[in-house]
Amino acid sequence: MKLLSQLRTSSFQLALLYMVVFATSVFLLLAFIYWRTAGFMTEQTDETIEAEIAGLAEQYRGSGINGLISIIRERVARDPNAKSIYLLTTDDFLKLAGNIETWPNGSRSESGWINFTLDESVGWTGPERLARARIFEVQGGLRLLVGRDVDELTNLKRVIETAINWGMGITLALALLGGFLMSRSTTRRIEVINNTSRRIMNGHLSLRIPTRGTDDDFDQLAENLNQMLDRIVYLMEGIRHVSDSIAHDLRTPLTRLRNQLENTLMSVDNDEARDQAGKAVAEADQLLATFNALLRIARLETRGNTADMKQVCLGDLVSDACELYEALAEDKDQDFEQSLEDHVVIEGDRDLLFQMVSNLIDNAIKYTPEKGKIRVNVRKEGSDAVFEVGDSGIGIPDEEKDQVFQRFYRVAKSRSLPGNGLGLSLVSAVAEIHQGVISLSDHHPGEEYPGLMVTIRMPAYSPNRKRLKDSQTIPAPETGEQTSSGELRGA
Repeated sequence: MKLLSQLRTSSFQLALLYMVVFATSVFLLLAFIYWRTAGFMTEQTDETIEAEIAGLAEQYRGSGINGLISIIRERVARDPNAKSIYLLTTDDFLKLAGNIETWPNGSRSESGWINFTLDESVGWTGPERLARARIFEVQGGLRLLVGRDVDELTNLKRVIETAINWGMGITLALALLGGFLMSRSTTRRIEVINNTSRRIMNGHLSLRIPTRGTDDDFDQLAENLNQMLDRIVYLMEGIRHVSDSIAHDLRTPLTRLRNQLENTLMSVDNDEARDQAGKAVAEADQLLATFNALLRIARLETRGNTADMKQVCLGDLVSDACELYEALAEDKDQDFEQSLEDHVVIEGDRDLLFQMVSNLIDNAIKYTPEKGKIRVNVRKEGSDAVFEVGDSGIGIPDEEKDQVFQRFYRVAKSRSLPGNGLGLSLVSAVAEIHQGVISLSDHHPGEEYPGLMVTIRMPAYSPNRKRLKDSQTIPAPETGEQTSSGELRGA
């Protein structure tokens, strides 16, 4: 699997392209060398034959036919290995002289050149060999063939061809190996950057991408990314400082204002005044809940604190949350259905998971009309633990399903209902810490009330699985701090 992933990398593909260009260049170079070498050897053979023909022609002009026959017989006698091939016949192919008996079969060029095999068909008594000759007519109706044994030349060409083929194979193998090693080295450095980036995204903001000190492109890239991270951390620290300042400066006055309003509510006798004071207390509670939810989401996203993740039975946790909210569903005469598998264990922070589950169930009950249906599921699929909450409420339009993850975003259908639009932001932050993936879909597609199905997939616990690298959480709320119920529909 790792090999396949490396073969798909851009660095290996670039090395493969270079290998193709390099191999093509080597092939063209070797082909040119072979063409020139083979052509030169063929030209040398042809020139030798032409020289012998010139000598025979000169002998024929000086001594006539008898002199030509004598010189051919003399050359055949001096060449026991028959490197040169001769055959002189009459017009009706009667042999007069030579070291073969009959005319060879083979394609003949316009200039009289012919390539053939020395075998029994031409009266050859030795082992089969390749030959090249030229045929022409002599005055007086005679036919003359003069050639050379080219078997060694042909074998030499084959040796060169074999060497070229092996050379191309070795070149391709070395190029492929070099490309693989080069891409592996590049992939390793890129993977270091990717791994470090993933850990930084998981909350380890103090990490930096290592450099080799070679000042190459990767070192320059790493240095630029590290400088960018330093700047981001600086800005985040500034934002966190502002948040802490807001918490310090505004939470206490807001709490004091609420307490004063509550005291006023208890001291006044006028019904209208008591009603107004009660509404003011409720608004103060909503402000505190919104403020605390914002701080909690910020802490979750920045993961400023860490805690040990523990094994949590998701079915038991969801069962406890359902028990807490079941009475609320009964008040609205809702059908509250549970399907919780046993032994579905994940690694996480129980308090955060309970808040996430509670938010989803609370919103399902809140946005489902009376006599509606609520369905809560926990199951294991492969290596994933799946938690689902479905309802028959107003649902979320498809075009807004991605936008509800934004803070303070509220679906148009739910704007008349109380809420602050922070629910899904909080749930998303908790799910991200636990490496969960959230998906939203219609529970009853095509109906007037399509409802909403919220599905969260988290890695199930396995003894062989490494503990969560981003085991980040936040401390429990301070005494008196109210947490947001987290309306999913942007409420």
